[in-house]
Amino acid sequence: MISRITHKMIEYFGTDVPRINHALKVFSFASTIAMQERLSENDLQIVQIASILHDIGIKNAEAKYNSSGAKYQEIEGPLVAMELLSEFNLPDNSLERIGFIIGNHHSYDKVNGVDFQILVEADFIVNIDEDNIKPKSIESIRDKYFRTDTGRKIIETMYLRTK
Repeated sequence: MISRITHKMIEYFGTDVPRINHALKVFSFASTIAMQERLSENDLQIVQIASILHDIGIKNAEAKYNSSGAKYQEIEGPLVAMELLSEFNLPDNSLERIGFIIGNHHSYDKVNGVDFQILVEADFIVNIDEDNIKPKSIESIRDKYFRTDTGRKIIETMYLRTK
């Protein structure tokens, strides 16, 4: 199922290769963190689906609001995600959780579970590289937003180790 959802995301973004690659990178880090943190199969699936689709609202945000801003992605993302997931017969509580995470993934004060926390950490790990964030800011991000042992180890290994 995860591979089929990934394929649907790729079809949805089409030639927007940077957004496809971003989603795939976030998915990879989120999956790694979730497995290392020993999430249940159900929570792992929620993390994986939410990470694949976390920015799925960006096209509609740009079309409707002429902006890819976080609040517009959060408004538009859950509906698009639910449409893409409609054929997969996921339980209602899983769909609700995925929609909640996608609809709040830039609202860090709304993080209310390890599944959501892992997506935030994975998105930051990827955004640090894509946005060329400086080491002092990375330390601040780690201290303010990272809670899992695995996420903290990854950010420290990748970005805060002296060479």
